[in-house]
Amino acid sequence: GFAMNTTVQLFQFAKWPDKGRVKTRLAATLGEDGALHAHITLTLTVLEQLRQCGYPLALAWDHDLDEPPAGAAAILNAVAGYGIGQLIQQGQDLGERMTQALSRGLEEADRAIVVGSDCPSVDADYVAEAVAALEEADVVFGPSDDGGYVLIGARRTAPAMLQKVAWGSETALEESVTAVRNAGLSVAILAPRWDVDEPEDWARFLSEFGQSPTGG
Repeated sequence: GFAMNTTVQLFQFAKWPDKGRVKTRLAATLGEDGALHAHITLTLTVLEQLRQCGYPLALAWDHDLDEPPAGAAAILNAVAGYGIGQLIQQGQDLGERMTQALSRGLEEADRAIVVGSDCPSVDADYVAEAVAALEEADVVFGPSDDGGYVLIGARRTAPAMLQKVAWGSETALEESVTAVRNAGLSVAILAPRWDVDEPEDWARFLSEFGQSPTGG
């Protein structure tokens, strides 16, 4: 059938691991070094989960820089080892960045999916659910427990599909769904997954993924 031959392009959105700029809500309990380590660990975990989907994957960094920070070595080594493409996110805000990435993916593939680097609960099964949902809908969202989302996928995009959304707020998902529908696209919503923002989320990650808090 047609669905068997559907091609999918995955993007992982990632922030460069700059100390003091990443996972700031974890720094209160973990310290800046601990927060940086958490960020790197999460980015690598998501990379590993997405790699297991078997689809082409590209890592989309938040900005261009002349020289990667020292903390990025582990991520860059993994990317090189797996032969994963890298690109720089384009656009003024998160909505534009995600829309541009999805549009870029859809130039090459039938479906495009963007996942955030703080969403270790997004596994191959969840990505498969998103791909299946795109048989019926133009855009699919994977909600997070905090009112945002861990995943967005599309088979069609529109330039204004994620405009005027209050990013990082508890209404980000709601506003995104409205924006997508206002752009004339249909929407599917998956079951929610958790992401890592607060110290209790990090504790959950450590218990579920078997990482020792010291970084072993």
